[in-house]
Amino acid sequence: MDTSLPFSRLLSEEGPVAELWGCQLGTGARSCVVKEGDEHLVHLVLLRMIYLGTDARDKLHVVAVDSKNTSGERRPVPIAALRSSVLPMINPKALELVPPVTVVLQCGAGPVYLSGQCITLEDDASSEAEEEEFLEEDAGDEDDDGES
Repeated sequence: MDTSLPFSRLLSEEGPVAELWGCQLGTGARSCVVKEGDEHLVHLVLLRMIYLGTDARDKLHVVAVDSKNTSGERRPVPIAALRSSVLPMINPKALELVPPVTVVLQCGAGPVYLSGQCITLEDDASSEAEEEEFLEEDAGDEDDDGES
């Protein structure tokens, strides 16, 4: 069953859509990829919590984000350094990631858990184009009324 059309219609009628998101990093999976969705929509991942699992060793665990920077280069940027006896979890406030992005466990065996929200918004460019088109039609209607 394909739900992409109703989802798009629902999105445009009701505004942003937020879904829970999460992943586990460890020896089995050292990275997690967040892919882009529909090209006409804007996707954001809001990272809310990064925490060590209860069975994580008391060693340093470094989590990094690998994404394109403003120069278009891919460079991993560390976002958390956790150790169960010192800092087992963090709440990275205001960390918004734009897919495609890869979260990588650079150091440590894990498990490290990440959780947050995946937010889907309408693309501002397509919304602005629709608004301009609507305003042009509206202006054309006013001109027609003035000529009568």
